[in-house]
Amino acid sequence: MPDTLVRVATVDPVWDRIRRECEDAVRQEPLLGGLIHGSILHHTTLERALAYRFSLKLASGEMSEQILREIADSAHEADEFLGQAARADLMAVLDRDPACHRLLQPILFFKGFQAVQAYRIAHWLWRRGRTDLAYFVQMRVSEVFGVDIHPAARIGKGLMIDHAHSIVIGETAVVGDNVSMLHSVTLGGTGKEDGDRHPKIGDGVLIGAGAKVLGNIRVGHCSRIAAGSVVLSEVPPCTTVAGVPARVVGEAGCAQPSVTMEHRLDDRS
Repeated sequence: MPDTLVRVATVDPVWDRIRRECEDAVRQEPLLGGLIHGSILHHTTLERALAYRFSLKLASGEMSEQILREIADSAHEADEFLGQAARADLMAVLDRDPACHRLLQPILFFKGFQAVQAYRIAHWLWRRGRTDLAYFVQMRVSEVFGVDIHPAARIGKGLMIDHAHSIVIGETAVVGDNVSMLHSVTLGGTGKEDGDRHPKIGDGVLIGAGAKVLGNIRVGHCSRIAAGSVVLSEVPPCTTVAGVPARVVGEAGCAQPSVTMEHRLDDRS
């Protein structure tokens, strides 16, 4: 009896949901049909769609869309973490940003998500010694999105950057999983010192708008940094810090501040 070849379809619920959302969006707004088909529906996987958006947004007279597309496709084919991180980032935006109602929104419209996915390509290049090309991607991300993330920085999955204007993340910074931050956040150094000089942000941390975390300091997991704070010393886990310079003002207020996105300070914080 001849062997029967069984083909098992790949299950990707995130990608399937995105495609359904796009089909609904085209029916509701036919004028966006070209954008949605070209950016998403034309592609067979989320990874290929992300590579297309990467190339389309960052192309310039200095680097063609075709070359950038080949770079991004190669990165996604070589490293499955990129696709895993993109899916975690998408779900983080949908879950934590009240302005996000569909998964297609970050892919098409949200510069924070798009900038982070471009950074992940730059980081992939950096880890393979292609530092000049990684710097080029960093430059274009800064020019196009107003987000400056050094390609050597290490960033975990499930990152949500709301609004994303004027984000700066330095070379030796480390950002854990499931972190949320708002616009104008800086993870920077304190001067001209070389070496390991940037913050280490734990899992589940919430960083408010305009906060500056400076120096090689550790921010403990599931902590909160209030908007406008300047953090110059270590932040214990599960606490809230606020002020200039920041000091501990209470507990984090909940088990997962980066998910609840609660920024208010009161007697229970």
